[in-house]
Formats: sequence, structure tokens, C-alpha cells
Amino acid sequence: MDSRCGGARSVSRGMLPLLALHAASEYNRLPWKPPVTAGLLAVNTLVYLRPAFLDSILPSIDEVLFNPHLVLKHKDLKRFFLSPFYHLGESHLVYNMMSLLWKGVQLETSMGSTEFASMVAALLAMSQGITLLLAKSLFLFFDYERAYYSEYAAGFSGVLFAMKVVLNSQSENYTNVHGLIVPSRHAAWAELILIQMFVPGVSFLGHLGGIVAGILYLKLKRSYSGRDPLTVIIRGVTGVLSWPLRLIKQIIPLRRRRISGRGTVGGNGNYTGRTMSYVWRCQACTYDNPGWLNVCEMCGTSRSDN
Repeated sequence: MDSRCGGARSVSRGMLPLLALHAASEYNRLPWKPPVTAGLLAVNTLVYLRPAFLDSILPSIDEVLFNPHLVLKHKDLKRFFLSPFYHLGESHLVYNMMSLLWKGVQLETSMGSTEFASMVAALLAMSQGITLLLAKSLFLFFDYERAYYSEYAAGFSGVLFAMKVVLNSQSENYTNVHGLIVPSRHAAWAELILIQMFVPGVSFLGHLGGIVAGILYLKLKRSYSGRDPLTVIIRGVTGVLSWPLRLIKQIIPLRRRRISGRGTVGGNGNYTGRTMSYVWRCQACTYDNPGWLNVCEMCGTSRSDN
């Protein structure tokens, strides 16, 4: 989440074609194409580009910038829910979307699309709510008004920090965070500190709220034994919307291509319902690959045990 005193966006630097090329390359080599991740990438990019057919519908960035004071004063839910999908510049968008592509593909492949969509919705609401609570608390108890309570921010990075916590929660490996080797489960904290030290204009509270949201989500998920209500709702809606497609498939049988090589993320390496004689875990991104691959299917890192 990037913070600014105003709502002006930076000048385009021509980075979007690189993002499109990278995303297309990633999806082309995946045996299963995660649809929710693709949808989130498309939504964030379209909101930034504001094509003619959406320009009259989308609020301006000044109307949705996250500002704790304005959200509470006017009960402005538009700023609360829409600000993560707006970005202040092309580099801001591309950096966040690269991160979303990497994390989203791994999590959605491991969790399934319905549960992943439910998790993203929950993390978005929780990270925004926690950021709002932290800003209000700092204002009430320490009189930090300008620094946090009145700052403007936007971007998907609060949700991305929460996703990073979930992704690395079960990992026992180490990872590289901007040149610093740290345990994967502490990577989000290291990135929070490093970005705050070396990247000007970022929202410390927005990123911190994302980390706390990720931790809280994991604790709630572990303590709740029943089915996630939001997942049930999303599964029901998608079931209704996909009914015509299922009907067409029944009428016109289609040959299904066999899918292989889908690994898991973090976790303990169990493969329920899948036959796989041997797997190896990538040291860079913790993705479990089938034994016949010599390069990580997720990040392209060479196999280290050869």
C-alpha cells in the first residue's frame, strides 16, 4: 500500500507490457490456470488503465484513496473497500501485480479457487479494518494525526502482505528478502522493515495491518472446525453461474486433457488423491515439484539435489 498526500498518479514508464508478457508466460506454462488470480490481475490493471467503457463507471482515485479520518467521519465504505484496487503509479501497480501473480498462483493451486477467493475477500476486509483500528488508536493515545490518521493510501499490498503470511505459515525453509536470508515464516516482517527503511512514501500501517490480518486469519481458520461460510456462499454462486456451462458439456461431451505436475505450497507434502512417486521442494519458493522436473515449475529455479 502506497501513501501520498494527494491523489495524483505518476507518469507511465512503459512497464505494463512487461507485466502482460510475464503474466502470459507464467500462465502458458501452468497445466492449470488459476482463474481467481487472473481475475484479480485483470481488475487491478483495468482500474488503473480506466478504458473508455469503464471511465464513467469507476470513481476517480481521489474519491477512493484510503484515509482513516474520512472513512470514520463520513462512514465512507467506498474508500474502505475500493482503495486496494487503485494504484498511484505504474511501478506501484506492476510491483504489486508481480507479487500477486507469484503468491496467487501458489495459493490458488494449493487451496482451490473457491477457498482462495474467500480468503482474499476476508484478508482484504480484515487488513483494511485493522489498519483503520491502528490509525485510530495511534491518534487517540499518541496524537499521531498527520502521520497515520490523516494520510492517504491505496494499493493491494496490504492484502499481499497477508497472503505472504498465509503462504509461508507452514514453511520451514529460508528465503531471500531483498538480499537478506531469513526464515520463510518471518519473511513478511523482514520485508515490512526493509521496505519502510528504503522505499519512500509507503504506508507502514497498511503493510502492518496486512501482516496482522494474515496472522489473525490463520488463527481463526485453525480454531474454526466448520465450513467457512464465505466459501460456501462463493461456491453456491459459482455453481449457479456455471450451471449453463455444465449443461452444454453434458449435451456436447468434450475430451478432457489429463493434468499433471500440480504441486503444493508450504505444507507437509501430502498428496491426497494424487499418484506421485517422488517430489522435490524448491529452495527458493517452497513449491513441491514432480520428480521428473529439473527446474522449479513455479519460479524457474534449478533443482539443487541434482
